[in-house]
Amino acid sequence: MLSVGVAVVLAAPNAAVAADNLPPLQPVAADLTTGSKPCAAGVDRPYVPGAPRVAAVLSDPVEDDFVTGEFEAWWTDGDGVEQRRSYHPSTLLPSGSTVRWQLPSDLPASTVISWRVRADDGEAVSPWSAADASGAACEFVIDDVSPEKPTVTSAEYPEDVFWSDGVGVYGTFHFDSPSDDVVSYTYGFVGGPYGTVQADGPDGSAEIRFMPTSRAPGSLEVSANDRSGRRSSTTYYHFYVQAGRSPVGQWTLADPAGSTSATPTAGTAARAGTGVTFGGPVPSGTSLTSTATLDGTGHGFLTPAAQVVDPGKTFAVGGWVRPAALDHDMTLASQDAGTAPGFTLGARTGDAEPVWSFGIGGTRVSGGRPEAGEWAYVLGLYDAETGLAHLYVNGQEAGTATEAAPSTVTGDFQIGRARGKAGYRDRWQGEIGDVRTYDRVVVPAEAAELALRTPQERGHWSLETASDGLSPELHGGEPLKLAAGASVYNLPADACDPIADPECVPPTYPLVDSGQLDLDGAGGYAATDSPVVDTGDSFTIGAVVQFADQEPTRPMTVLSQGGEHGDAFKVRYVPSALRFELVMSHADAQGADETVAGIMALADDGGSGGHRIAVVHDAAFDRITLYVDGQPSEGVEFRSSWTSTGGLQVGRGHTADGWGEYLHGSVDEVQAFSGALGETAVHQLGHGAEPCLTC
Repeated sequence: MLSVGVAVVLAAPNAAVAADNLPPLQPVAADLTTGSKPCAAGVDRPYVPGAPRVAAVLSDPVEDDFVTGEFEAWWTDGDGVEQRRSYHPSTLLPSGSTVRWQLPSDLPASTVISWRVRADDGEAVSPWSAADASGAACEFVIDDVSPEKPTVTSAEYPEDVFWSDGVGVYGTFHFDSPSDDVVSYTYGFVGGPYGTVQADGPDGSAEIRFMPTSRAPGSLEVSANDRSGRRSSTTYYHFYVQAGRSPVGQWTLADPAGSTSATPTAGTAARAGTGVTFGGPVPSGTSLTSTATLDGTGHGFLTPAAQVVDPGKTFAVGGWVRPAALDHDMTLASQDAGTAPGFTLGARTGDAEPVWSFGIGGTRVSGGRPEAGEWAYVLGLYDAETGLAHLYVNGQEAGTATEAAPSTVTGDFQIGRARGKAGYRDRWQGEIGDVRTYDRVVVPAEAAELALRTPQERGHWSLETASDGLSPELHGGEPLKLAAGASVYNLPADACDPIADPECVPPTYPLVDSGQLDLDGAGGYAATDSPVVDTGDSFTIGAVVQFADQEPTRPMTVLSQGGEHGDAFKVRYVPSALRFELVMSHADAQGADETVAGIMALADDGGSGGHRIAVVHDAAFDRITLYVDGQPSEGVEFRSSWTSTGGLQVGRGHTADGWGEYLHGSVDEVQAFSGALGETAVHQLGHGAEPCLTC
């Protein structure tokens, strides 16, 4: 009896569970999808390109229970007869799973089709789903016709017209399609941008704005998209962009000494104050022939006494400058706006250090670092299309583009000063050259071109010959003088050929071509009498070097140039660190601070013809880089350059005890340039030819 009673007690709970089974939860509209679109009915019903896959998330009150789904779809055919399809998978899935039904492919197009689903846990079913509170089922319509391809028009850039407007000028492109169900257009220009724009016009049309950035044939591809997701065939639109419009105002400031005004290349002549002196120096590597020097006083200015730019519209202004001092705010260019400037471009003292700055309508964009005595190209741009102010320094964007609201008041254009409540202020002290203003966007490639300083060759010593202790410079420049312990080695004229003569002892081949400079490491070197490069500005020097010892035991200098007490730059090999180093000193003094850039390399080049080394000092961006066999060191910031007075040294450098670190080995193909060579040109050094200076 006891065992029977126990059995009854154990059985009772199981019976209660079976009796209390709750039906699954009713599927909610938010968990239903028709293809990739949400469940909807009536005017919001989705259009689909073909029979869709419908899906529903089905759940049970008991989380660890299992469910499946029962689907139904129906419509009324052309004869007014209701047609119905159903689907009831037998597999049970965990509660919360998504159950799907791929509707049959024979569903009719252009017909409202309804569908619904309910959950089934094997014992009970939920209520049917509904699209909304009214209980309507989900609906959709199959659209099996793609839209017609769009038409494309542009007033500024008409199709197949040579040539239209130009670089830096926005144009409108209008898209339209004969189809009445187009909701968007997908487009793409060759080289970008690419995107999709909604058809928000009353006729299903759309417009985009586009600004060409290069003079070239342009190509635009456009497709129309209908509400079902079908895409039309592609329309190809070709247009031809001319170069950007010339400046609306330009003063090269290359007028003869004694001139009282600046002759314009575009615009109106600019009257010069008595504090302006024409015939000033120019940045090397540019087309400028002279500049104007402003003395920083109330008489140091130029003005055409007229408005040049409309600050409420797109404009750009820029020029070459070399500040003589940076102890006060200075203006390259501005334009009056009552008792304040409508915009200013120049140098500001800043909170911590001077910065280049472009201010317009209370907004200021700052970046880059001006240095007294150093040339820079500075350009300010206001893009009315985007509402952003930009600043470019030496061809690269500086600071962060910022929203600006320009002043509506405008007055005379000014060079070298800015308007203030008490008169003009922030006067320029130093050189200004080639001031330009534009009524369009100056695109980044143009900004870089305006700031371009093409490197100039300062010497090429191939070290093929030497006579009377001199090895000539290829173009008739200053030769390298060979000290005792230095000699030019040439391949012997009677050297045998190891390939033709198996018993031949292979001769020593020069590093490049038929000769090289050999140094004994005990005092041998070669040098010029005067400096080859201006170490206070950008420069590049390259050479090929091979060490006589596979494992050198002491540091050796390959190239240097300095003053009385130290080297402005020195390239040395440090065997203890197994690396080449570029050492830039901060002053011509013993013990001066130094900045070092280095790169690992074994002294033994494995018989590969020596190491090709190159020094690049980019003063415009305060950066030094050492290349060894084409591999650059990590760029290092360097702001303390000085102009050396001594000649170029090959094979020695300054030490604490005077000259030392003599090189034991060979050097060939010494090449020197003013300006910073690009990486492509650097890789061309040391091969017996001239590099591409514009690469």
